[in-house]
Amino acid sequence: MFEDKISGLEAKIGITFRNKDLLLQALTHRSYLNENTKWHLDQNERLEFLGDAVLELVVTEYLYNNYPNPEGEMTNWRAALVNAVMLSRISNEFDLNDFVLLSRGEARDTGRARQYILANAIEALIGAIYLDQGYEPSKQFISRFVLKELPTIIEKRLYRDPKSLFQEYAQDKVGITPIYEVLDEWGLDHARNFKIGVFLEKEMAGSGQGPSKQEAQQEAAKDALQKKGW
Repeated sequence: MFEDKISGLEAKIGITFRNKDLLLQALTHRSYLNENTKWHLDQNERLEFLGDAVLELVVTEYLYNNYPNPEGEMTNWRAALVNAVMLSRISNEFDLNDFVLLSRGEARDTGRARQYILANAIEALIGAIYLDQGYEPSKQFISRFVLKELPTIIEKRLYRDPKSLFQEYAQDKVGITPIYEVLDEWGLDHARNFKIGVFLEKEMAGSGQGPSKQEAQQEAAKDALQKKGW
């Protein structure tokens, strides 16, 4: 039974739920209900709504109490800490993907859509912890898995978008302003994909793909930052 399996997730996050249905609901993606109409719980979007607010409050409170920085800087740090890419990466630490209930179609998709599903599931999980255990255990969970990423975000300036950061480094280190060029594009008109290279004069420093030119440019800049070690 899946209900028995979730004890493994409880062990990984260090929390034993009083109401197991809250945990199960946090793991229930809306697609699962389409194929399992007799499932006894609702999908997790309401818990996600609650968990998002709890997450933002805990992170904001921590930043306010520990950093004297201006509001704008703390806002950027918070955004880098709670965005979908970061949360989905954090979810790997306790194998959340193994426990989320998905339709067969969603289960096969392991791309960008899965990132958002996992990020939303973490927020739903936080909402479930809050309802089941209260504020302090929610805060402890967020501190253990989310806030520990903050020093790296600040040190590596991950709160800056990659394109702006690469331009700043390129101008500072080699005196060149990066140029972005489309290397390839494919797909239907309403679902285009782009591959873009970022160049320092004739040198292609990195490349990236995305569903828009803007996203592909950001991925190219991220690739270039990694390859240059900046």
